[in-house]
Amino acid sequence: MSAAPASPPRRRRWRLRVLAVLAALGAYPAFVMIAVYSQWFAADLPGGRNGPADAYRHSLASAIVAYTLSPRCVEWVTAVMERGGQGNASRAMDAHNNAIGAHLGARAENWTAMQREVRAAVDHGAIDARSPEQITWRAPEAWQDRLY
Repeated sequence: MSAAPASPPRRRRWRLRVLAVLAALGAYPAFVMIAVYSQWFAADLPGGRNGPADAYRHSLASAIVAYTLSPRCVEWVTAVMERGGQGNASRAMDAHNNAIGAHLGARAENWTAMQREVRAAVDHGAIDARSPEQITWRAPEAWQDRLY
């Protein structure tokens, strides 16, 4: 008769659980980044920083998070990453576009519609738009060709 396999020591089981949780926590941001950048590269918009491409990236990422999790998560991330839009024009622009993206993602009927609505919102955006329903970006002099 063979003995039952020994269970891993308690410390090892704890480490495996922590690693599993960390992997799960890392998978979601990776999913969002892959989903955003696959659309972003295809969009071929100018102004990777402070321009229409930046506005698209922020609004799409926020829409994806709101669609898959909650608009509340977008609010938290915006509060931390963009300091609630305070401090400079770029942060204000990003926070503004995050809020619009979250709204679009939260009310989207499906994944395809969410992506289409975000792109349409960017196509109807403008320099220094103030309406809480219009995507905004900065003047072309402030644009930088960057991926983030």
